[in-house]
Amino acid sequence: MISKNEYSALDGLGLAQLIARGEVTATEILATAQSLLADKNPSLNAMVLTMDEHALQAIDAGLPQGLFTGVPFALKDLGMQYKGVVTSNGSQLFRDNVAVEDSTLVSRYKDAGLVIFGKSNTPEFGLATTTEPALFGPTHNPWKHGYSSGGSSGGASALVAAGIIPMAHASDGGGSIRIPASCCGLVGLKPSRGRVPLGPIQLEGWGGLSTTHAITKSVRDSAALLDISAGPELGSPYHTATAIEPFQSWVNKPVSKQTIGLCLNTFNGAAVDPEVTQATQANAHKLEDLGHRVELITVDLNPDNVREAHGMIAISHLGAMLNAKAAEIGRPLTEHDIELGSWQNYQYAKEITATNYAAAVAMIHQHGRAIDLLLEKFDYLMTPTMACLPLAHGRINMLAEDPSTYAPLLFQTLGFTALFNDTGHPAISVPMGLAENGLPIGTQLIAGTGEEGKLLQLAGQIEATGLFTRLQF
Repeated sequence: MISKNEYSALDGLGLAQLIARGEVTATEILATAQSLLADKNPSLNAMVLTMDEHALQAIDAGLPQGLFTGVPFALKDLGMQYKGVVTSNGSQLFRDNVAVEDSTLVSRYKDAGLVIFGKSNTPEFGLATTTEPALFGPTHNPWKHGYSSGGSSGGASALVAAGIIPMAHASDGGGSIRIPASCCGLVGLKPSRGRVPLGPIQLEGWGGLSTTHAITKSVRDSAALLDISAGPELGSPYHTATAIEPFQSWVNKPVSKQTIGLCLNTFNGAAVDPEVTQATQANAHKLEDLGHRVELITVDLNPDNVREAHGMIAISHLGAMLNAKAAEIGRPLTEHDIELGSWQNYQYAKEITATNYAAAVAMIHQHGRAIDLLLEKFDYLMTPTMACLPLAHGRINMLAEDPSTYAPLLFQTLGFTALFNDTGHPAISVPMGLAENGLPIGTQLIAGTGEEGKLLQLAGQIEATGLFTRLQF
């Protein structure tokens, strides 16, 4: 039997190796994860649905031999379908939404031997950068109770940061992998558009803005998960060129001198906390100490265009989803069906015209070209992950009558991340600092489309040289 401390100290590949060597069984590992969940989840509120019976049945049936055979795992309760299990999307409107088939990605997770034993908390429809849904209540940051673990993959980040599981499925439509990773001192990679499948029920998310991957403790786990996840499915509307070599092979590759463009101003015009700026500048100096050249740059984009184009596309797709749900239940939706913030966005969606939408799509493509031009000059771009520190609960209140009470904070959290959902470039948040209040500060790295390997390579160097800031158990 493995102790809880030994278990929590290992990443996913480390646990898989123990199981492969016969030093511990998958059943024992699952029991340890369940025990830690019982200890910690009542105060964290990170996992909102347990799937113990499914997990035990999978083990008893004989797990496939894969990269992660026997490793406990959780799905984000948004979009991902596990046959016979509810996907609530953080909303009372979908709380009886039982999946009739597995998502393609879930099938790939199962084939890799992962033991899926629960679903993690998420804000309603993934619309907030904190995880405080009315349906399930707030998820607490393991670093500091009463503070956000980020959103919308806040349940996932809390589970990993607390040592309950070494990695967890997550999705990202504006920063929802990277922001929680930053809040909880973890690795959060948003892949290139089209790298990881979202279907078969919904073949794209938010018009291509949203993608899916994971929040992990280690860089190598993120790489290995991408190896088992990547690749198109039937009907994929986007396709990123297949990687020539496994993503895992990049993690320990030596890194030659790289040129890095450092941007400290948000793309949507939101203010940046001075402590965040200071921490990111310090991290730039650390990269220079590793032999890289860092140059301060300004990205010449209209902040209003960045903010409005992203919002218009995302909210249009929210409207389409809710219209489809209304048709399914046979009546118009009311403000009592969903949270107030979701309802207000739904009303806005009804005002968006087809020409508005087309203009927004054209705008994000221009933004993609602007970033590509920068990446002809630099090997990487670098920014803070968030423009602010992790927020106390209640600061972004999606039940507030007046959105202006929380909109500035919402834009602050999205200020550095959402642009790369628009452009489709891969981006990773790495844990490289602590605020004065003891909460983590993440740094974001961006590379060219299809260049997740380069991101994992540089992140691997940063991790190997001891520059990561981690929560100690």
